[in-house]
Amino acid sequence: ELSSLNPEYFSVTFGALGTTQEVTLETVLDIQKNDTVAAAPHLSCIGSKKEIIITLLDQYKAANINRLVALRGDIPSGVRDIGDFHYANELVEFVKSQYNNHFHIEVAAYPEMHPESKNRLTDLQHFADKVSAGADGAITQYFYDADAYFKFVDATEKLGINIPIVPGIMPITNYTQLVRFSNMCGAKIPSWILKKLELYQDDLDSLSAFGLEVVTNLCQTLKAQGVDNFHFYSMNHSQPSLEIAKHL
Repeated sequence: ELSSLNPEYFSVTFGALGTTQEVTLETVLDIQKNDTVAAAPHLSCIGSKKEIIITLLDQYKAANINRLVALRGDIPSGVRDIGDFHYANELVEFVKSQYNNHFHIEVAAYPEMHPESKNRLTDLQHFADKVSAGADGAITQYFYDADAYFKFVDATEKLGINIPIVPGIMPITNYTQLVRFSNMCGAKIPSWILKKLELYQDDLDSLSAFGLEVVTNLCQTLKAQGVDNFHFYSMNHSQPSLEIAKHL
């Protein structure tokens, strides 16, 4: 259904420590084989050895997949051996060293700061490290404050970073899920949005209508300031993203 929007690619997630590696590979190959839209698998490096990464990337290359989303990934509690890579910039550098420019590499960006970062300056430096390692573009964590995105982009430009930074857009359809995700990843939900969501909670129709209005307005604000591309976190549900796209 999302193919009707003519997206540049579909990204496919990858579990911590490669827990969904087989499913990811199967899904990616399926998209690449049966769809007119390219697949962009997530590649999480925590817990991975270099030889495992090479085996996987060789399969992607053989399937003519040429775009990746390179991430560190979350470290599950109790895990001591985090593998050959500590940070995403090391993964980016490794992929570029092994495959040159075969893969277009997207990395993560955090307009409201990564939850593990000590401060904004440190967070920006981590992002700059990924760019220096060879990242071709970036996708942001989702946000609901357009100013946070613009301030982040301005800060990166002052560092001489000029890769595309595409805003990540999360449709609002489920109060509990959104709050849980936001607490985990450090995305901020403005108080005025949170109050409305708390009010609606189980009134799914009202919540969905409000969510559609909020996210559509966010996208329109971004678009009015020159943003041309959006990365929708569809969460395997196409309809909310399709509804937002209708209004853009």
